[in-house]
Amino acid sequence: MPRQMLTDELWEKLKIIMLKMGIYDKPCLRKTVEGIFYRLRVGCPWRDLPTAFGNWNAVYKRFNDWSRKEKTDGYF
Repeated sequence: MPRQMLTDELWEKLKIIMLKMGIYDKPCLRKTVEGIFYRLRVGCPWRDLPTAFGNWNAVYKRFNDWSRKEKTDGYF
């Protein structure tokens, strides 16, 4: 797996925040979040996301769902 951006300590804090925002805690949640961060950091196309983060399309869809939810919930 590519290098993770979040330490275990930071992940636990972020996970609490995400759960309070209504993000469902699936078993692959951290892998998905790390995949989003990886893609944003390196700027690769979604299709080039390493398979270690799971299916690129699933990560992409989750990112889009969360982005839409944030806009409709009035966070912007």
